[in-house]
Amino acid sequence: MCKLLIDRIFNGNDAVYGLTCQAVEGAIAQHGADKAVEFPHTAYCLPCYYAVTGVKVKTLGEMKEALGVIKSLMTREHQLDDALMSGVATALCAEFIEVLKYLDGAEPYSEPYYGHLPDSIIRELGVPLVTGDIPGVAVIIGSAPTAQEGVDLVKSYQAQGILVTLVGGIIDQAQELGLKMGYNVRIVPLGKDITSVIHVVSVALRAALIFGNVTPGDAAALIKYTSERVPAFVNAFKPIDDVILAAGAGAIKLGFPVISNEDENITEVPGALIACPNVADFNKVSLEARNIKIKITNIDIPVAFASAFEGEIIRRKDMQVEFDGSRVDCAELVQTRSMDEVEDHKITVVGPDVDEMELGSKNPIAYVVEVAGKRMQPDFEPVIERKFHNYINCIEGVYHTGQRDMQRIRIGKEAYNAGFRIRHIGEVLYTQVKNEFEAVVDKCQVTVYTDPAECTRIRHEVAIPVFDKRDARLENLTDETVDVYYSCILCQAFSPSHVCVVTPERLGLCGAVSWLDAKATNELDPNGPCQIITKERPIDENLGSYEDVDEAVQKFSQGALEHVTLYSIMQDPMTSCGCFECICGIEPFSNGVVIANREYAGMTPLGMTFSEMASMTGGGVQTPGFMGHGKHFISSKKFMKAEGGIERIVWMPKELKETVAERLNKTAKELYGIDNFTDMIGDETNTTDPEELVAFLTEHNHPALSMDPMM
Repeated sequence: MCKLLIDRIFNGNDAVYGLTCQAVEGAIAQHGADKAVEFPHTAYCLPCYYAVTGVKVKTLGEMKEALGVIKSLMTREHQLDDALMSGVATALCAEFIEVLKYLDGAEPYSEPYYGHLPDSIIRELGVPLVTGDIPGVAVIIGSAPTAQEGVDLVKSYQAQGILVTLVGGIIDQAQELGLKMGYNVRIVPLGKDITSVIHVVSVALRAALIFGNVTPGDAAALIKYTSERVPAFVNAFKPIDDVILAAGAGAIKLGFPVISNEDENITEVPGALIACPNVADFNKVSLEARNIKIKITNIDIPVAFASAFEGEIIRRKDMQVEFDGSRVDCAELVQTRSMDEVEDHKITVVGPDVDEMELGSKNPIAYVVEVAGKRMQPDFEPVIERKFHNYINCIEGVYHTGQRDMQRIRIGKEAYNAGFRIRHIGEVLYTQVKNEFEAVVDKCQVTVYTDPAECTRIRHEVAIPVFDKRDARLENLTDETVDVYYSCILCQAFSPSHVCVVTPERLGLCGAVSWLDAKATNELDPNGPCQIITKERPIDENLGSYEDVDEAVQKFSQGALEHVTLYSIMQDPMTSCGCFECICGIEPFSNGVVIANREYAGMTPLGMTFSEMASMTGGGVQTPGFMGHGKHFISSKKFMKAEGGIERIVWMPKELKETVAERLNKTAKELYGIDNFTDMIGDETNTTDPEELVAFLTEHNHPALSMDPMM
């Protein structure tokens, strides 16, 4: 790195440091040194400073003291690492400037800008990042030479499933050309000021704390984690001033290469600072620099297909037509056939097409995917069906919710005008089933029904009897009735020591991997993330403790774990990676446990938010008294079986309680003869105070109050 480039980084760092000192002094003069300061919805106060130094800054006075620590990073030897550490110092200053915008609960960012991203989003990103559905994170800074070039670049990343974050003029350019933006389509405008780039840096550093069990303050481990496990890169449009250059140096220190079309006063740093004169080549150069491999899916449809569109919502005013299982007959079904019964890639439409339907109308739809293969098993049918939600949602301009015979599909006007029709749904289902399940599906054909009479026949005479038969089988599928369990180490890409043990009555903590899913995954890829775990040598079946399980987790965690119990929160509980749907923790006043889900942002009776509870539990560590888990596990007969089971549940957010009520009440009735058990469980509409919770539980005669102490 040449002297001129280093001097520019130092100059940019000095400028930002000076602005930060002024901003902190001004805030203290206005609010006082004891004024609380933190970003909302995070357990880490100022996440970047905490990750780098191990110190939580909670007041303006502590911020002023922390400026001295930042100053110590600003060494001025003309060496590469001095320049890069000045980049880190610049990033920490940017965090200080940004957090001051949130004083007194202010909401400094409004649509389309996002600013700070809560911990819940980082946890939500965990699964798609490790599965490759989000293969990378792009950070685009500044204004492209033309709005069209900028939007074309953004859309190229979006079409590859990459999460795109925007800072500065590129946001105005995207708005100018009407580009849809938002987290739901994985294009996140952070803010106009360069300091807002810290919000994506914060995502990377919190990923290390949440998933990687990196000790705050261990800078070497932090940088190793972000370099090796967070697939991010920066695209910076010219002109690049000294402040942007200093911020880029911080990105390079974290392992994120910077690609720019700047051609003045910039010297390339191989693999880190890369010159790319043509913006059209940014995508190719960026992916190569970060060694990101894109899954290429070619589907013969007139709109884009990518995981980035999974969260796209089609509003009523924007839809061409709708198919709604709650109003008319709908169904989605997979059926196993013999090889001679299936004609591969046969797509049939029975009934009217979209252009024959009234604009804005509700219509019936049923699609039957018939598959054949030497290794295909009926148990895999529901596994494939559950993927339909993802497949259809990946279509640009098409929206899908629900499953079985209660799905809803909306086709947007833009997709319709681009030429999207009913047969294209069949093309997507065919291609994705063959791509993802090629190990068991040799032949596949799809029939899509829109004829009302045929949809009624398929739903009531074909689909519902199949669903009922499956449900009866699943009701009898318990931990005791199977011979093996399965490991799931998918999340080790982010959490190296975490191992899920998946059983029929305990799905993966992310909520996405059931025992049947794990079984299918093992069949599809015998050397993949889901391996067979025998259960032939029980130690204590009440705890869910087995020698076989211990040996498996010791092997799959590379020795980080020695013992895991399946049914206890107190003794060797299963580890968590950080992408759990829910977390429960002991509430000592009531002798029970509190459960919070990722979507809940409020306080719990533990005096902690979900993020604060989760900060104690993720990263592949065992924390007795806390446990990450999926939503469906709450109603399992094996939930905390060793400590008394579901009777220990004393509080959960109202929305979560309503979600699990039917299943949880059924389990409580079967196990304990309790009617309407969820009515006994507190929620935020009753109280978040532990003493008030005890009063509520006493009034409702909750069984936890009379159970043996948990500790």
